[in-house]
Amino acid sequence: MTVSMRTMEFPMLLLKLAYSFLHHFLSAVKLKSHHTSPLKNHPPRSPPPPPLHHHHPSISKFTLQNRKSQTLICDIHRCLLRSPSFFPYFMLVAFEGGGLLRALLLLLSSPFLLLLNHDTEMKVMIFITFCGMRVKDVESVSRAVLPKFYLENLNLHAFEALESAGSKAVFTAVPRVMVEGFLKEYLDVDSVVGTELRTAGRFFTGLVSPGGLLVKHRALKEFFGNKRPDVGIGASTLHDHFMISLCKEAYVITREDNNSKSSIMPRSRYPKPLVFHDGRLAFLPTPAATLAMFVWLPVGILLAVFRLFIGICLPYPLAIALGTATGIDLRISGHAPPRVAGSAGVLYVCSHRTLLDPVFLSTALRKPLTAVTYSLSKMSEIMAPIKTVRLTRDRRRDGDTMQRLLAEGDLVVCPEGTTCREPYLLRFSSLFAELADEIVPVAVDTEVTMFYGTTASGQKCLDPIFFLMNPRPVYRLRILGKVPRRLTCGGGRTSHEVANYIQGELGAALGFECTNLTRRDKYLMLAGNDGVVPEKRRTEN
Repeated sequence: MTVSMRTMEFPMLLLKLAYSFLHHFLSAVKLKSHHTSPLKNHPPRSPPPPPLHHHHPSISKFTLQNRKSQTLICDIHRCLLRSPSFFPYFMLVAFEGGGLLRALLLLLSSPFLLLLNHDTEMKVMIFITFCGMRVKDVESVSRAVLPKFYLENLNLHAFEALESAGSKAVFTAVPRVMVEGFLKEYLDVDSVVGTELRTAGRFFTGLVSPGGLLVKHRALKEFFGNKRPDVGIGASTLHDHFMISLCKEAYVITREDNNSKSSIMPRSRYPKPLVFHDGRLAFLPTPAATLAMFVWLPVGILLAVFRLFIGICLPYPLAIALGTATGIDLRISGHAPPRVAGSAGVLYVCSHRTLLDPVFLSTALRKPLTAVTYSLSKMSEIMAPIKTVRLTRDRRRDGDTMQRLLAEGDLVVCPEGTTCREPYLLRFSSLFAELADEIVPVAVDTEVTMFYGTTASGQKCLDPIFFLMNPRPVYRLRILGKVPRRLTCGGGRTSHEVANYIQGELGAALGFECTNLTRRDKYLMLAGNDGVVPEKRRTEN
């Protein structure tokens, strides 16, 4: 029975292709004769052939029960992801891994890509994106940048179907290096079969392997041999139709399925919490959005320099007024406690969103503050409008330094030790709790639309520039009440209890989730190191 079915597959595919070609050819001939014939009473045109999804039920008909013993196959393009084009993900690799010029070249090619067929379009995007790029840079982008955008564009129905299966395999013409890490780490996919790219030493050549772009139905036959997968899910395209027709049970995802509100993936359904990610772009770089970014870029650079100038050189009232006039949205709530005469300075404990947290707090309070930091570049120190002091990560020495600074005035600390973009708070270091009883928590949050003002693997000295390049960056500062003395170390609490209490208060004020993740966890994931900048490199920066 299996042999006879397999021998019938190829003739059936030929018949379907011949029928589709003949119909379109005759339709074109009839349409031409309709425009050229002087006769009024011409025969009516025949109806178009039914779309491919009429051969298979929609993904909405998929049942999730009793699937753990089944094998499911699908594609990531137009199936797991709602985006109809893979161009934005190539742009992310080009921009984050290759730089502005490569991204600009890919953008300029986008109008011509519309004239090409699918395979040629994919090969052109691959060449422009990968030619001459280092393998490790692409792997870094695939690990630290792409997962955020993949998660935000997952099709909820396709994800639930994939999640319900026991064994999962993805077949795609997209380069495997772009999708394998995400599919295996976040979606628990067992096997990823994609287009392989040629390399020359540590660099990509921009060419695909000798076998060319992956042909999904052929790869599926080679992968499974005489066996047939239980379930196949694909888009309403000819290539996917060939692939899922080889499965025992097949479903399609139509354009309407991808555009429906019910297909949007809420954050609460993410298969794995998205705590850390890297990269500068804060938007999905479609051709139109990328063009808008390049048009804005010269204006944004000048605007960022001007905003830095007014923050460094002008008095607080004028800096706030001009900053607001240029589009900075500074939102302040709460009041700083009055300083008691003869007492040490107030210790402000902030959640950490960007390097500018102490600067905006100082501006909001309209008084100079001192900020302590671990690895700040020389350029960032020069640009800082407030006093900054480096710590050494030696607990005793850092404690003595902070005690001395508190005796001189008010001090700002960010106990997380590193920034986090998502609605999470990292574990607080408890050192600050041992130094003062006058502690004021400050809930800090930011919002950007074009560029992120933080990085784990890029040039940190450019972080303030990128943040201030946003058309309308938002900074929210909520100054909470002073921590009661009975909840400090002076009231008998341990430093860890104080740190955990303040983390919880800030998390509740921001609506963020508190975690036990640390700076080391972030840098191991995003940059492959522990986040400690050597003294020599720090001096060079």
